[in-house]
Amino acid sequence: MRPVEPVLSVDDLRLSFQGIQAIAGVSLTLASREILGIIGPNGAGKTSVLNCINGFYRPQRGRVVFGGRDITRLPPHRRAALGIARTFQNIALYPGMSVLNNIMTGRVIRMRSGVLACGVYAGHASREHVAHRQVVEEIIDFLEIEDVRRHLVADLPYGIQKKVELGRALAMDPQVLILDEPMAGMSADEKADMARYILELKDVRSLPMILIEHDMGVVMDLCDRLIVMDYGKKIAEGPPGAIQRHPEVIRAYIGEAAEGPAAH
Repeated sequence: MRPVEPVLSVDDLRLSFQGIQAIAGVSLTLASREILGIIGPNGAGKTSVLNCINGFYRPQRGRVVFGGRDITRLPPHRRAALGIARTFQNIALYPGMSVLNNIMTGRVIRMRSGVLACGVYAGHASREHVAHRQVVEEIIDFLEIEDVRRHLVADLPYGIQKKVELGRALAMDPQVLILDEPMAGMSADEKADMARYILELKDVRSLPMILIEHDMGVVMDLCDRLIVMDYGKKIAEGPPGAIQRHPEVIRAYIGEAAEGPAAH
């Protein structure tokens, strides 16, 4: 049997800022229907890896391959059009727009007629607009936010805003979903809801995901495999149970505990 090609692969990624090495030779693969977690203490380089994958940063060395294609030099919007969608640690929504229209902006990359022609901001419901609107309504139902669909995002609690951001990413019809701390600032109940959505995206929609999350209980429950980073390097990789017992991982997190809470 031929080996199954990964959906996404990163090879020997290296990135420096003014002489400071943010990523030091990191490689990873993402398989179909897999949730890959990236964890590590403060300054480990986790978000920098995500930024290289979706094109916000261009590495000095290394390759990013998606669907068998080298996308290392493609700009972010081209990668998004190919099917790489992302949520952000710090919410990046349009606060003066409704939930519905925020999620609708995720469809722009799939619109042939453009935003204005499709009627996102104008009121003319073209045939294409109706089709895109139906996709968005299904996402709103999936995330159980029907009761706030017409509310301005700025008026909503933080946990609901995180759901809206996930909805906008899903509206892009992703082939890979990158989640940067999707549960940050959420209550226990909101985290449970978000975990349920993530598992359904994996099990029912077969959507592979890369997840950064500081809640270790969530990471251990959701992820099929973990990569641990420290000072820009990958120090461990494996299933959650093995990672919990890995001596380098224990050392990295004990050091973090001595210095204070983790951040990026």
